[in-house]
Amino acid sequence: MASLKEVKARIGSVNSTKKITGAMKMVSSAKLKKAQMAIENILPYQNRLNGILENFLATETDFQSDFSAVREVKKMAIVVFSSNSSLCGAFNSNVIKELNGLIKKELANGIELTIYPIGKKVKEAVNKMTGIEKVDIDISLSDHPSFDGISTITNELMTKFLNKEFDKVVLIYHHLKNTAVQKLTTETFLPIKLESKKDAAKNLSGDYIVEPSKAEVLEALLPKALRTKMYACLLDSNASEHGARVVAMQVATDNANELINELTVLYNKTRQQAITSELLDIVGGAAALQS
Repeated sequence: MASLKEVKARIGSVNSTKKITGAMKMVSSAKLKKAQMAIENILPYQNRLNGILENFLATETDFQSDFSAVREVKKMAIVVFSSNSSLCGAFNSNVIKELNGLIKKELANGIELTIYPIGKKVKEAVNKMTGIEKVDIDISLSDHPSFDGISTITNELMTKFLNKEFDKVVLIYHHLKNTAVQKLTTETFLPIKLESKKDAAKNLSGDYIVEPSKAEVLEALLPKALRTKMYACLLDSNASEHGARVVAMQVATDNANELINELTVLYNKTRQQAITSELLDIVGGAAALQS
């Protein structure tokens, strides 16, 4: 059995760890609130922009965009979002696992892959991979989401898709449903599906007078919608990271409390045994003297 000094030292060590995890939870909670506010600020713009597109597409039934061109997939780009730091549960490992599965599947089909890793953890994993092309992206974008920064990447993807350098662009990111639940999502970014938008808006709220034409306005709106979508994914991933870290630090704090309780019981038992042993020695010594 461990000595009193050893048990007391372990209790002190776990208490120190508990303070750290508690502080990290508080910091992540504050960052999560800020990230959620950023998402709430962009949602009205994104929803309004999507609503305009749906209304236009519902009437412009013959409209076709280069961004919706479906081609045989020979070259694919994968944009994958992770965090820069760890201690957020399975957040990063789930992303990397999903990416590995997708890469294995597409390489088996003979598709050339280019990976855009946004976040230090997935960037480190991608750098160890072979058989793929890797794009170097500033990892600060993960901790400090920037519309201008992500727009540069989005513009590059759109240009390469139009130039047929990519036939498909896929996103892998976490969607924050609530603080405790982050849903890993894999979806197609390009080509964009316009048919679903046409079906979504059957009743228009009013007639539009559009100049120069609906088709030209749609061509201008689609890139804006794509840039907004990519920025929303970046914000979603950032918020999901903080949500995952809040949960992970809460679990760590709860485990620390449980371990402290167990060690305290062990300390008291060990102390009681030591006292009992000393009393027995005293009683035994006194009896020996009397005899």
